[in-house]
Amino acid sequence: MARYWAIYPELAESQILVPVPLHRKKLRKRGYNQAELLAVALAEKRNLPVNTQLLRRVRNTPSQTRFGREGRLKNMSGAFECVLPKEVKGKIILLIDDVATTGATLEGCAEALKKAGAKKVMAYTLAREI
Repeated sequence: MARYWAIYPELAESQILVPVPLHRKKLRKRGYNQAELLAVALAEKRNLPVNTQLLRRVRNTPSQTRFGREGRLKNMSGAFECVLPKEVKGKIILLIDDVATTGATLEGCAEALKKAGAKKVMAYTLAREI
């Protein structure tokens, strides 16, 4: 991700990297958050702050794999909240995730961050499923 950063000049606007959070039950079961691992590594390479505490997944949503686009959007709507709005207000946030399929998860996260006052929310993923 760091190697391809220059292809997307708009990423240079980023002020804070925020990984897409897992629900606490899923995190406990898996033992790690792959988006967080990517965000931390990218933050180190790009010399940017990463904040793993800004967003929280408030609903333990079912896997997106069994839904189409509309179902995925509905599944993710209201699934996230910004728990530190003062840290977000007026900032340009870069969401980090491993895979984007329909973008529903990223949209759910962006919705929560914008509601908290983020100036702009962008997303950067390791892979894009088409």
